Amino acid sequence: MSVIETLFAGKAQPLLRDGHAAVSSGIVKMPQQGKVWLSFNGLLGDEQGDRVYHGGPEKALHHYAAENYAHWQPLTPGTFGENISTFGMTEQNVHIGDIYQVGSAVVQVSQGRQPCWRLNRRLQREDAALKMQTSGATGWYYRVLCEGWIAPGNQFELIQRPQPDWPMRRLITALFSTRLLRDEWQQAAQIGQLSSSWRTTFARRLQSGQIEDWTRRLRES
Repeated sequence: MSVIETLFAGKAQPLLRDGHAAVSSGIVKMPQQGKVWLSFNGLLGDEQGDRVYHGGPEKALHHYAAENYAHWQPLTPGTFGENISTFGMTEQNVHIGDIYQVGSAVVQVSQGRQPCWRLNRRLQREDAALKMQTSGATGWYYRVLCEGWIAPGNQFELIQRPQPDWPMRRLITALFSTRLLRDEWQQAAQIGQLSSSWRTTFARRLQSGQIEDWTRRLRES
């Protein structure tokens, strides 16, 4: 079992970069002390700057493995706007649809993260979002099945694993590979526990035979 090392939340605030207008973003988060209420829409006091692409019930909570920061030294947990940092849970051993008890809440893995250019602003480097995507170390989101209190020190206790053949690494590879993985797309589109937006993406690829253009998401115009 993994333990919440640090719990992060933060208000949306202007994210600046030389030569670009400020944008509102919730990527800058601060460690939380004590228990925090987790609702169907996320942690109390946590905000997103762009509610069209960030936050909401299918992305109520973002979890990033502390081990993944080895790719980003000397950066430390919390840098990427995640809500939860742990050791022991990674894209290799967390599966889509996993249901966990954490504190008094119950959560379910709903999708992976699709990094965007706000991460580039945050780190002041043009390739940060692309590097995260290419590494496959994106972290994952939860939907909340039962609201409750969570806090640093709480354990993630696995309740159910409905998709034992689908670790997040496999799903992330299916989404971000530049190869045409039609068999993987077809299977992924049928995963009922996967967020509707990701299922729609896989279904659209099956119809078009093409992978969508990621440029606008990964690079700021």
